[in-house]
Amino acid sequence: MTSVLQVDDPAVRGDRLPPESVLAGALPRIAGVGTAVPTFSYTQEELLGIFRIADPKIRSVFRSSAIDRRYLTLPPNGPDGNPRMESQGELIAKHKRQGIDLGGRALQECLKNADQTLADVRYLCCVSSTGLLTPGFSALLIRELGLPVGTSRLDVVGMGCNAGLNALTAVASWASAHPGQLALMVCVEACSAAYVFDGTMRTSVVNSLFGDGAAAAAIIAGPDPREAVQGPTVLRFASCIIPDAVDAMRYDWDDEAGKFSFFLDRDIPYVVGAHAETVLADLLADTGLRRSDIAHWVIHSGGKKVIDSMMVNLGITRHDVRHTSGVLRDYGNLSSGSFLFSYARLLEEGVARPGEYGVLMTMGPGSTIETALIRW
Repeated sequence: MTSVLQVDDPAVRGDRLPPESVLAGALPRIAGVGTAVPTFSYTQEELLGIFRIADPKIRSVFRSSAIDRRYLTLPPNGPDGNPRMESQGELIAKHKRQGIDLGGRALQECLKNADQTLADVRYLCCVSSTGLLTPGFSALLIRELGLPVGTSRLDVVGMGCNAGLNALTAVASWASAHPGQLALMVCVEACSAAYVFDGTMRTSVVNSLFGDGAAAAAIIAGPDPREAVQGPTVLRFASCIIPDAVDAMRYDWDDEAGKFSFFLDRDIPYVVGAHAETVLADLLADTGLRRSDIAHWVIHSGGKKVIDSMMVNLGITRHDVRHTSGVLRDYGNLSSGSFLFSYARLLEEGVARPGEYGVLMTMGPGSTIETALIRW
C-alpha cells in the first residue's frame, strides 16, 4: 500500500514526480533528529562473562552478531554475585524509568538540532515495544518535560522494529494538516526490559542482538518563519505485510518464566529480504524514479543477516548500508529507533545534496516492511 504526501509547488515536488502523484497540502520536512542511550555499554565478550554463558552454541551467536558493543541496563546482582532474574513487574518499572530518561533526552536533543523549543511542540507521538504502560510515554513525557498541555498525542505500542516509520506516517500527516506547527516522534526502546535469561537458544538470540536507546524526529510542514527547517521533504510511504510470516516475530507470555518473551524466527532475514524489492517498487511507482536514482539508503539495523539480505535483494552496496552496519556494530538492534540513529549518522557526514533522494526502510513483526521516500 502506498500513501502520498505532496504539495502543488513544482520546485518542492521535484522534476520527476508528476502532478498526479501529488496531494494538495504542505509537505512535511524532517527538521531535526536526536538520540540517547544509557550510561553503560558492554562488549559481547563482557556480556558472556557477566552472565557466565558457557554453552558454545550460544557463545557463537553472540560472537557472530557483527555487534561490538551495546548500551544496556543490566539487572542488579544477587547474593551469589550473578545478575539476578527480574520479575515482570521490575522489567515494566525499568521500561518506564529508562523510557522517560532516554525519551526525554532524545527529544530535547532533537529540539536543539531543529532550533525549536519545548513550548513549540504541538503534537507528540511515542513509539515503544519493550513494555506496556497506561498512560503511555506521550503523557509521561509531557508531564516530565513540561510540554504544552494542549499538545495532541499518540502512543504506538507493540508494533516492533518497523514502528518508527508507521509513526512517521502519522506524524507527517498531522504536520501536513497543520502547516507551520511542530510535530515530534519519539521512539523509546529499553530492550533490556524485555530480556529473559533462561539459557535457551530462543531467548539467547534476542539477548545477543538488542540494545537500549531512544531516537526523536521533529517534523514541520510548510514554510518556517525562522527558515530553520532545512531537512529533507517526506514525499510518500509504502508498506508491505507478509501474512504468511505473521508469527515469525512475536512477543509471547512465558508461563514458566512468568514474563513476556520475544521470539525471532531464524528465517526472518530471508523472508523480509524476499519482499523488499516489491515494496520498493510500490514506493517508486509513478514517480519517474529508478532504484539508481536513490542516493541514500537508511535501513533498519535488524541484524547482520537482515542487512546482507537487503543488500542482495535490493542490489545495493556495502557502502550504501554503511550507517546501518555501523549502528548495529556500535549499538546493536535498537528496535523502532534504529533507522533514526542511522539517519543521524548520514546527517553528520554532510554528504546529502539538494535534489537528492533517499529511502528509509524498516522491518518488523507482521511480518512487515515499511518505507518512505525523502528528498533533500
